[in-house]
Amino acid sequence: MSRPRSILWVDDEIATLDSQVLFLEQQGFTVERVANGEDALVLLRRQPYGVVLLDEQMPGLSGLELVPMLRAIDGAMPVVMVTKSEEPETLRDAIGAEIADYLTKPVAPRQVLSVVTRLLEGDRIRQQRLSRDFVTRFRELEGRRGEALAWREWVEFIAELAEWEVKLGQADEPGLQEALRNLQESVRLDFAHFLEANYPGWLVHRGADRPPLSVDVVSEFVRPTLEIHGRVMLVVVDCLRLDQWAMIRPIVEQYFDVEVDHYFSILPTATPYSRNAIFSGLYPSELFARHPAWWDEREETSLNAHEQELLVEQLRELTGRDIPVHYEKIFSAAEGEAMLRRLSGHLARDGVTALVFNFIDQLTHGRTENQALFEVARDTTALRALTKTWFERSALIESLKEAERRGVPVLLTTDHGSIHCHTPATVFARRDASASLRFKFGEDIRVDDPNAAIVVDDLAAWGIPERQPGSRLVMATGDRFFVYPTKLREYQARYRGAFLHGGVSPEEVVLPVALLLPRRH
Repeated sequence: MSRPRSILWVDDEIATLDSQVLFLEQQGFTVERVANGEDALVLLRRQPYGVVLLDEQMPGLSGLELVPMLRAIDGAMPVVMVTKSEEPETLRDAIGAEIADYLTKPVAPRQVLSVVTRLLEGDRIRQQRLSRDFVTRFRELEGRRGEALAWREWVEFIAELAEWEVKLGQADEPGLQEALRNLQESVRLDFAHFLEANYPGWLVHRGADRPPLSVDVVSEFVRPTLEIHGRVMLVVVDCLRLDQWAMIRPIVEQYFDVEVDHYFSILPTATPYSRNAIFSGLYPSELFARHPAWWDEREETSLNAHEQELLVEQLRELTGRDIPVHYEKIFSAAEGEAMLRRLSGHLARDGVTALVFNFIDQLTHGRTENQALFEVARDTTALRALTKTWFERSALIESLKEAERRGVPVLLTTDHGSIHCHTPATVFARRDASASLRFKFGEDIRVDDPNAAIVVDDLAAWGIPERQPGSRLVMATGDRFFVYPTKLREYQARYRGAFLHGGVSPEEVVLPVALLLPRRH
């Protein structure tokens, strides 16, 4: 709710401020003047004001003494200190009292106008500017629909859409948000066609011009940092979307200089595939060929049980020597606290400290089963806010602070994103089909709508271990989730509105990888 365009100016020399008051009134503000704190309290109890301009040095109640009394009447009241005092102590006291701004007399009329306008109309002005900027940029982005974009252009396009999603969500612009959602929906279809046409070629031609993939994260990002600094902390936050990263980035930037790049998750965008690819540097078919005992898809919960060994092996192949690896996987707050007690010892030694945080993945899965959690993280805006709240109080931020204190650079990334699913897609399969909602393996499996999924018959060409003859892979596109015709209503009721992964969408595939360099070292 906006505050009124009215000003209460409290100053024992108020008669000397006629020119400033007249100027403000000419700009459309109403100005009420009083010479002491007691009169100011009387007026404020009668009616609300947009802002209080307050002299610090007055007979009776001083300005700083008056501030808590004003706030007791109107807790959201912006207070601007206008005083002759240039003493640093007065400024510190004003900041401690959470004064909105501080002006030193003599003040020019336009100086006062600038402060008052910022406090009373700043949000509206910024929102209007944001709306104008988005409308202009939206036309340009929409015009790129259907263009044959190269992978770098796709990264820029998708990253910008994520930034707009965050900005419009914070500005609470439902009309513009709806326009952006419609654009995102059409972009998802184009992106799926782009991946279907290009992905198998990227796997064959590793040296060609292709995006960094999950298998390249350690070789392209971790190894160079390790070679320069001798130590690096690799942080993988399971299931972190670009828009969620945008919410926590300002917090990270309080401690580090941040350089952001992007990479593409391998397909399917599910943890057993994408995160193993990060730690091993291998596609799933290569991992299966090298370590068949570690890849039993009948036991999906154990498919990520060897990440430390895989990272040690990959670093040995990349560097020709044994690199010490200290690995921790954190599922709970208690595990996070225990990890923090060991972390300083890990960071004191050369090598790689690898941390995997599973909270966001647990959140996206848990909200489907828990009604209270579903209400708290109802949509993408709420999920971003919840991610920020968790991060601010998490073992992750404490880990980053410890790395900063010790001068250890950090590579922060994720293994895949997620997408808010609303559209069911009917799939026909035998009973042996896998259970995932965004991707499925099975014999003779097919999807009712050809645009609802990418269908892969040649698993080897997509880096997937071979299965029984006739098996194929289907991966959902857009915001779809797979349902069986016999369980249509049950699945729709349970999973519509769920955040899922494993499919082919920009939100799941295009991911941040951020180099965090401590500032003080």
